[in-house]
Amino acid sequence: MSVPPPLPLHHGAIGNGRVLALVGPGTSIDWLCLPRFDSPSVFARILDQERGGAWSFKPVEDWRAVAGYVRNTNVMRTEIETRDGRFELYDFAPRVMQGMQIDAPIEICRLIRPLAGAPKIRVNFDPRPDYARANVEVVPGALHGIEVIGGPTRLYLSTNVPAPYVLDGSSIRIDRPIYFSLSAGVPPQVDSAPDAEASLDQTIRGWRVWAKTCALPSFAPQSVLRSALCLKLHAFNETGAIIAAATTSLPEALGSGRTWDYRFCWLRDAAFVVEALRRLSHLAEGEAFVRFLRDMADSAPLQPMYGITGKRDLHEEILPNLRGYDGVGPVRIGNAAYVQQQHDVYGEMVLCLETILTDPRVVWEDPTLAPLLEHLVAEAIDSFDKVDTGLWEYRTQPRHYTFSKAMCWVAAHRGAELADFLGMKERAREWCAWAEQKLPIVLDRAYNKELGMFTQAFDGDKADASNLLLPALGLIDPLDPRFRSTVRAYEKELAPEGLMLRYKHLDDFGHTTSAFSICSFWWVEALAMMGEVDEAVALFHRLEQYANPLGLFSEDIEPSTGALLGNFPQAYTHVGLIHSAITIGEILDARGGSFKAWS
Repeated sequence: MSVPPPLPLHHGAIGNGRVLALVGPGTSIDWLCLPRFDSPSVFARILDQERGGAWSFKPVEDWRAVAGYVRNTNVMRTEIETRDGRFELYDFAPRVMQGMQIDAPIEICRLIRPLAGAPKIRVNFDPRPDYARANVEVVPGALHGIEVIGGPTRLYLSTNVPAPYVLDGSSIRIDRPIYFSLSAGVPPQVDSAPDAEASLDQTIRGWRVWAKTCALPSFAPQSVLRSALCLKLHAFNETGAIIAAATTSLPEALGSGRTWDYRFCWLRDAAFVVEALRRLSHLAEGEAFVRFLRDMADSAPLQPMYGITGKRDLHEEILPNLRGYDGVGPVRIGNAAYVQQQHDVYGEMVLCLETILTDPRVVWEDPTLAPLLEHLVAEAIDSFDKVDTGLWEYRTQPRHYTFSKAMCWVAAHRGAELADFLGMKERAREWCAWAEQKLPIVLDRAYNKELGMFTQAFDGDKADASNLLLPALGLIDPLDPRFRSTVRAYEKELAPEGLMLRYKHLDDFGHTTSAFSICSFWWVEALAMMGEVDEAVALFHRLEQYANPLGLFSEDIEPSTGALLGNFPQAYTHVGLIHSAITIGEILDARGGSFKAWS
């Protein structure tokens, strides 16, 4: 049996901090896990177009659709035109402000409004709970609507369309507002068309209030705002954990076997999300994550990643019943990286603590944070002379990775500054002295004079795009000839097609062929910090063109085709866009905003 080509990642992401769904440009919800980000899927068409399950509205006549976000929100609007008329579809997760609190139920709403004529649609409601492993019944509800019985959690679909029309796929005339609201565990809060209209208006208003408080840069503000809104979707309201991406098993390259579950909280990724949002004047997400970090560090030795409720055992397994995004797979749930040693995590956690606790707008009186800081720095110092698996999570290649050593140095260097801020003067002096001693070791052993570049590991000869962060982390002046030569060497070695690879040498799965999206934004920021601002701006604008039609990025880009690959949407990529845009904006503002190639 032939396998259809993979769906282009042209989806929009909708959510409210408790649920997160991917909606395709043709009205289909192709990915949704309930009741949480990391729960088993209800719709997984994105991983298997025949078996995964989806929820769509198909006009009876020929039709065309145009999808986009309602401005400054995470609400999607799709306008559909048929021979018989036009209608609009709003997809959203209710997010209603109630005073200083947000009411965000475990619920997805879909509201259809007629615009012209009398078009007809059929509803394809095909839930396949538990990654399409559950035997379920989709039946009329006891009171109204439809119930899905048999999966891990009972699902409820409230609608003003008669249940038999939905269950039988009968045609429905759109001559009035039609709503659908899907929930897990309990019936939906939205249970009428007027409720859906009110919830839509309040959700739009709430997102716009959040967007209005973003301190956007002068450079690329619209792209930055879309990225910020995307990052907000990755933060789990209940614990403060921040997931890496909404999906599992979207491959880094087609047929490569590089498929991973990203619906967990990598401390590294979360820390960078926190800093990106802080630079945009959003602190609440960082404060919530610091509380999550404190709780995780108190319970046992720090892992590189956790479940969004703090779960430590993220056992990895393969699901044989789903074919995979490219028809090959494998489809994985869980992630074995939780058992790895990734020493860079200590530096990132110290950076996160420092960026939140020293912000003058934050007042945090918590006696547990000083011991947490001591623990993190002590672990970093102890780890400096040990091998680890690195930020790229090699499974069989432990090394003295440069980025890990750099982040151990960051833990002590920035830890000293935070210790001084907290009144821990002796610790500040001790850690500062250690950092001063180790910095020349890092820079000397990581730099290959013959190749003219910093290398992936100490005394090595392999390029690694993570070294583009060394100036931003404070290890080296961006004008230093060693860094400038590194950037130019990487352009030849890692970016021959204009997109930056992570590295080029063999890893556990062979050669990596796709460009890891954030690396190209690291390249942008490196160029800007080197003073090559015009070049940085041109590269940034070129990278913007790789976003999907709704402004979202995945983990990877296929250089030869520009196709988005990897898990989606990827928080890390949007962090890179935000940081590079802010850095460029600050430099342009300082020199009067001039840019010769775009003036």
